[in-house]
Amino acid sequence: MSTKFIFVTGGVLSGVGKGIIAASLGNILKNHGHSIFIQKFDPYLNVDAGTLNPAEHGECFVTADGKETDLDLGHYERFLDIELTKDSSVMSGVIYQTVIENERKGKYLGKTIQVIPHVTDEIKRRLYEAAKKSKARILITEIGGTVGDIEAEHFLEAARQVALEQGSKNAIFVQVAYLPFLESSQELKTKPVQNALQSLRSRGIQPAMVFCRSDKSIDEHSLSKIALFGGLKKEAVVGVPTLKTIYAVPELFKKLDLDKFVLKTLGLKAMKIRANGWQKLVKRIEGGSGKNIKIGLVGKYMTMSDTYISVVEALKAACYQQNCVANIIKIDSEYIQKNGVKILKDLDAICVPGGFGSRGIEGIISAINYARTNNIPFLGLCLGMQLSVIEYARNVLKIKDANSTEFNLKAKSPVINLMEEQTQVLMQDNYGATMRLGSFKCKLAKNTKALRIYGKSEIVERHRHRYEFNNQYRSNFAMDNNFVIAGENIELNLVELIELKNHPYFLACQYHPEFTSRPLRPHPLFLGLINACVKPVRNKTKNPKSTHLV
Repeated sequence: MSTKFIFVTGGVLSGVGKGIIAASLGNILKNHGHSIFIQKFDPYLNVDAGTLNPAEHGECFVTADGKETDLDLGHYERFLDIELTKDSSVMSGVIYQTVIENERKGKYLGKTIQVIPHVTDEIKRRLYEAAKKSKARILITEIGGTVGDIEAEHFLEAARQVALEQGSKNAIFVQVAYLPFLESSQELKTKPVQNALQSLRSRGIQPAMVFCRSDKSIDEHSLSKIALFGGLKKEAVVGVPTLKTIYAVPELFKKLDLDKFVLKTLGLKAMKIRANGWQKLVKRIEGGSGKNIKIGLVGKYMTMSDTYISVVEALKAACYQQNCVANIIKIDSEYIQKNGVKILKDLDAICVPGGFGSRGIEGIISAINYARTNNIPFLGLCLGMQLSVIEYARNVLKIKDANSTEFNLKAKSPVINLMEEQTQVLMQDNYGATMRLGSFKCKLAKNTKALRIYGKSEIVERHRHRYEFNNQYRSNFAMDNNFVIAGENIELNLVELIELKNHPYFLACQYHPEFTSRPLRPHPLFLGLINACVKPVRNKTKNPKSTHLV
């Protein structure tokens, strides 16, 4: 095959940044003119990430073609500015499901089904299919978890087989391991990394590079020790300390000439690096100058930092564009429900992200009411749009029992209702991959803030929801001159975007704009929100020229 393969594995413990390192490698290699595709092999026995609890696992990212995935795919898209597909996310559950279905259909001709070769062959089939479909020069595959996890063994074995089939010049391994720092002796300990390398080699895999992660600066002696033990060149062992921003990692790699090292290892030419604005972005972030924008992120899942990671990064990107500092304050909606809206005082903006279930809903509605009545710039996303409709119906249109059938099946005035095609789905207790997922077209109405912000009348946005604006109540809202249906899906007759005329900035959308926001190309709705904070009187937001990574 013409595709080169890079496998990124983990050692010692998970959560040290394999996804960021994989995305950063893709970033710097793409700058040499090589096409990149990236995917994740996830050991979980789930079929996809759609049913995972966001409070435990972090956000569920959705690709343009409707695949519910791990949050790392969001990092991949933001660092590479490419649109990934369902081929980019492979969980153990779907591998085993496919193998069992094939066995039931007799496709294995009565053979005894085993991890090797049947499970590993299915993994390799998906890997090679992703390479073929994407036509990428380099395919980067992150293997989730750490070496030694029993549920990841089939992925490691499949990757070992691919390396054997393709040859050392066409497939390499990159190990990411954690260097702990002992306060008592004030030293970094290399033994965990040594053990992780030994564990990897015991599976027949010799990494070409090792990235050593630590919250402390990493001395050359430690790196040399790891190189000697691992049988690696010194330049192949890289220290990656925790930086001020994750977006500085590609710049660190460029300074260390890792792009040239990887390309040489793969037998590829190092072409002239293209300017992509990334260096300026990092300088802007690290400079930390400009107006401090206090943004209240009011949601249901505040126990984990990664729950709303794409929303947080979208808000930051909009602030970077306007040379502002994003001061994002995460506020649990249940706290507002119990203690009132005093915590919202002095905020410059309020954003309500997506979510499911009835817990904490009234707290969010109170926050939306506060933003509306106090002219605080507001952006609602998915659930945020639905609750904005409920709040307006209750407090302005005087439909006191306005609600969603998600929270009350017997709601007397269901201004938000279950999508028609979802009724049968839930009757069958089928929750996985059954929502409205992926990209859909939306038509923006004339003379709206939304049209001015986007700068075009037809947009494409990603969705992940089961409930929608109930069209039976359109006439109720149409009688109010302040409430505007600013965008709708014409084919499906669905309300996609609402806004308020007599408000500095109050927009709420049924879709998830955070999934398509980029560090160098912030999404118009988030940029409009920040502009409303920077220019509170004259809010004449213009959509900036798109800046694409190359």
